[in-house]
Amino acid sequence: MIAPRALQVYASLMSTQNPDMRIGAVIVAAGRGTRAGGDLPKQWQVIAGARVAAWTCARFTARSDIAEVILVVHPDDQAFAQEIAGVRIVHGGASRDSSVRLGLKALGNDLTHVLIHDVARCTVPTQVIDDVIAALNRSDAAAPALAVTDALWIAKDGSVSGTQDRTGLYRAQTPQGFALPAILNAHTKHTGGAADDVEVARAARLDVVITGGDEANLKITTPVDFARAQTLLEQSMDIRLGNGFDVHAFEDGDHVILCGVHVPHDKALKGHSDADVGMHAVTDAIYGALADGDIGQHFPPSDPQWKGAASEIFLKHAVALAQSRGFTISNIDCTLICEHPKIGPHAGTMKATMAELMGLDADRVSVKATTSERLGFTGREEGIAALATATLVKL
Repeated sequence: MIAPRALQVYASLMSTQNPDMRIGAVIVAAGRGTRAGGDLPKQWQVIAGARVAAWTCARFTARSDIAEVILVVHPDDQAFAQEIAGVRIVHGGASRDSSVRLGLKALGNDLTHVLIHDVARCTVPTQVIDDVIAALNRSDAAAPALAVTDALWIAKDGSVSGTQDRTGLYRAQTPQGFALPAILNAHTKHTGGAADDVEVARAARLDVVITGGDEANLKITTPVDFARAQTLLEQSMDIRLGNGFDVHAFEDGDHVILCGVHVPHDKALKGHSDADVGMHAVTDAIYGALADGDIGQHFPPSDPQWKGAASEIFLKHAVALAQSRGFTISNIDCTLICEHPKIGPHAGTMKATMAELMGLDADRVSVKATTSERLGFTGREEGIAALATATLVKL
């Protein structure tokens, strides 16, 4: 059972927006994107080591203030979409507005607000999303935009035939945010053919607040945009590596707990908590990547409330702390060092358990074992050691 203070710590880290708001996101990715060139629609092409859609979705799935992310795709792209972690896949319609409507209808009934975002904007800065969410505290609709600063011409037959006053003109961006019931009602009543969701909202007489856009919020449209997007992604990525190491001695008992799994053994592991040496090493690796101490600093062994506590409390706290700072856990690698018990028969269950606790796909978690060739305290079977590495990424 999780102690009350641990629950309070965990909840405070996960509550970064108005407590009355529960926000979902709809990523529109059902188009064909032919102007961008290539053998695949632009959202499935690879830049900086990942598909455009994966980069875009990560901007939203990494946030603790967004409860659900819907990815709306063409039925032919189901296999590509299934590669992306943390999203729910919905098949789109024949037009952008019909795809948005299907995405909105798929959102959970407990959500109050939604961000609608173009999949081709894979470099959207965190601040742009923050500002839209902040504006939704005072309005039913908000969208980012940049004021037009260039002179505008009117053309005819390839020549300038006039000029257009740019006063009050803006270049629209996404994500565009709305009170969910209001925009769903607006889309349901709209006849179709809108340029974006702001046009749908205005047709329903919603007042749309303009928030700050960003030149870095690039929409990939033509082949040359891929190179610029890659440059922006490489400049903005914050990649952290952390290491964790832990040791627990054996004592009398009939099982050990390793990476959340009860493993029968003729001894138990000694510790103030449940002595899960593998989970402790992974937790410390996450804290290390954040440069934020170790388990002992966050959950002092001198505090009696942690006596016998389940180690998942510590792991969930570390994961929540990473998320609250905008990081996604890319992968975890944990090595258990012992002669006995044998880890191989249980490694798959350990991997699945750790992945579930951290909200990761199982293929992002490694749990393996080695011996110390009968050398040292592990070789003498006096205890178990664990070494872990965590990779954290902030876009």
